Amino acid sequence: MHSGKRVPKGPASLAVPLTSLLAAVALLLGIPASGAFAATSPAAGEAAGKTYTIGTDTTFAPFEFRENGELVGIDIDLMNAIAEDQGFSVEIRSLGFDAALQALQSNQVDGVIAGMSITEERQKVFDFSDPYFESGIQMAVAESNNEISGYEDLEGKRVAVKTGTEGQAFAESIKDQYGFDVIAFAQSAQMYDDVKAGSSVAVFDDYPVLAYGIKSGNGLKTVTDKEVGSSYGFAVNADTNPELLEAFNAGLADLRESGEYDEILDRYLDAGAADSSFWSLVTDNAPAFAKGLGLTLLATALSLFFALILGVIFGFFKVSSKIVLRGIATTYVSIFRGTPVLVQAFFFYFGLPQLIGQPVDVLTAGVLTLSLNAGAYMTEIVRGGIQSVDPGQMEAARSLGLGYGKTMQKIIIPQAVKIMTPSFINQFVITLKDTSLLAVIGFAELTYQAQQVYAVNFRTAEVLIIVAALYFIVITLLTKLADVLDKRFNK
Repeated sequence: MHSGKRVPKGPASLAVPLTSLLAAVALLLGIPASGAFAATSPAAGEAAGKTYTIGTDTTFAPFEFRENGELVGIDIDLMNAIAEDQGFSVEIRSLGFDAALQALQSNQVDGVIAGMSITEERQKVFDFSDPYFESGIQMAVAESNNEISGYEDLEGKRVAVKTGTEGQAFAESIKDQYGFDVIAFAQSAQMYDDVKAGSSVAVFDDYPVLAYGIKSGNGLKTVTDKEVGSSYGFAVNADTNPELLEAFNAGLADLRESGEYDEILDRYLDAGAADSSFWSLVTDNAPAFAKGLGLTLLATALSLFFALILGVIFGFFKVSSKIVLRGIATTYVSIFRGTPVLVQAFFFYFGLPQLIGQPVDVLTAGVLTLSLNAGAYMTEIVRGGIQSVDPGQMEAARSLGLGYGKTMQKIIIPQAVKIMTPSFINQFVITLKDTSLLAVIGFAELTYQAQQVYAVNFRTAEVLIIVAALYFIVITLLTKLADVLDKRFNK
């Protein structure tokens, strides 16, 4: 898969003494003990044969992005090459920068490689590898902008940055000196679009990311020289997985000596996304859109199934004569209707694992979020439907000798279902659209796939039009189907 020299791996009992001896001989001869002559750390050897989950960003080309549906980039190729060199396996999760850091802190992943600058603040929380890339910051403006040529032209204006990046830190450090405001975005493509739209006049970003974007036609141009930046490093939680960190350092040294490190950098730093027609944009990314649509429908179906069960149970609790059951249902509805869906998604994916001591996969966290949220609204739909039936019908049935259970089963529920059906269909549509919010925790549904696409080609408007059309078609078809079923069973 990757070219370049590999260090032979013999039995552990022979490898360590041999490499130590070679390192000692090299030292006596005045030769730097690196690469194949470097003594292998015992911790690095412990990583061999293990599988590690690695978090990364979603949209930070050329370090990580998707090409033909596959996750590629400098960080991805480096991580895979180092894993191959050191004999361990990796499962890479494309989560987004902030989400990846949260996943690391909640032990959802073992490490993060995401073009992350090594800073003193971060070193209080994470242990970093040796630097694998020396970065720097540049400022860019829209191609048509001839008014901004330096920092002094920013006074009274707004600039865009990406959250948590060195570009943001640099902009924040000089904003008071030059009198401009800073607004942060989650993705590079979003801040570039903000500049092209004229809402911000400039953007601060890492120079290789800007260079890749400009070559790919993001509509910007650089107007300042590169500022000296910090180094990128691979991170693990402090005092955790030292063998993984040591293996990364050892593998990085091997790749640099073999020349494969330079090959990986040249492969991406000199590249840019190819231009294509709108139809090519659709056809080239059809597999990604199809995968995203499939996961969207899967999450929707599972969520609605569990939400309906919750809605029926708690809906009957709400109309119960027992105050305890009404209290339980009211508490449940208040919590999940009174908090944002995004907060719930973050809790189930990042917070819950810390409480239970077990990782929660992204599909489970997403379905939990949507099920409990939609279930709260369905509870109120069930309650409203039951209470909408004329109370006199309950009294009439009881006066004829029917018990409470038979009255509900034969008289009240059939009428309530007819009343509830339009609201259920509406909630179905809302839940399907709410799946797009799960992109923030790395669930690869339709919106997430769109972000992957426009992060590479920077054709945000066109990609979002395609995704909006897919949502519209699917929701329209499913709504029509629901209406047909409603007319058939609720005549």
